Amino acid sequence: MSLSDKVALVTGAANGLGKAFSEILLQNGAKVAMLDMNESAGQTLKKEFDSRFGPNRSIFLLCDVQSEQQLRAAFQKSIETFDGLDIFCNNAGIFNEKDWEKTIAVNLNCVIKGTYLAVEHMNKLSGGRGGVIVNTASLAGLTPLVSAPVYTATKFGVVGFTRAMAEVSAASGYGVRINAICPPWVQTDILNLFCSDELMGNFAHLKDRTSTMIQTSRLLEPAEVARYFLQILKDEGRNGEALVTWKTGSYYATYTKYDQSGSHI
Repeated sequence: MSLSDKVALVTGAANGLGKAFSEILLQNGAKVAMLDMNESAGQTLKKEFDSRFGPNRSIFLLCDVQSEQQLRAAFQKSIETFDGLDIFCNNAGIFNEKDWEKTIAVNLNCVIKGTYLAVEHMNKLSGGRGGVIVNTASLAGLTPLVSAPVYTATKFGVVGFTRAMAEVSAASGYGVRINAICPPWVQTDILNLFCSDELMGNFAHLKDRTSTMIQTSRLLEPAEVARYFLQILKDEGRNGEALVTWKTGSYYATYTKYDQSGSHI
């Protein structure tokens, strides 16, 4: 899949992985609508990208992904600006085990809302031109993070939802591939929050264990994850996959499959 002149929309785009994803999309010829609640960081990033890639290649839209009205309006503005939509990246996410309902709302519910909106606009059956959705999950979506059961649950949910929706799209002829990317620890602002006494809530007693895990891991830089993001975008044979990324390489997760009787396939 060539990204030249493709139109992409990225949530949580002002910093971290979202910023890196937006940058690599622009480097490969795409046009990008960047959504975030951090207006200052978003506008600063927009100016940076304007100077590097030209003022007509990207837009920044202030958007709280928890608001379906704001999210729907952002989709509409992006499509009106760039005349279509080919790529959607559900990247916005938080860590907060204390306010666990908000964690579920942002990390899972908003991924579902965003995916449904993207399919609505890209669906070939309703006049769209097809495309690709990449949902940012985590290694915690494949193996539990002991100090963050709710965060773990949301990321497992993202992986499961991605796999199910990919099968829906294939069976229905939507022409939309849907995959997930599952990085481990990444050097972003959210990394420090995993050891926050306040945000860990009932699991703050596991702070030292989590800190040790982070300190002994080979942290990925956002740009490294972005290269794997580009890989899964371009691989047209991948649908319903979860790409696990490491410092030393990547692999697609494998799963035990069952038939309708519950037997292993």
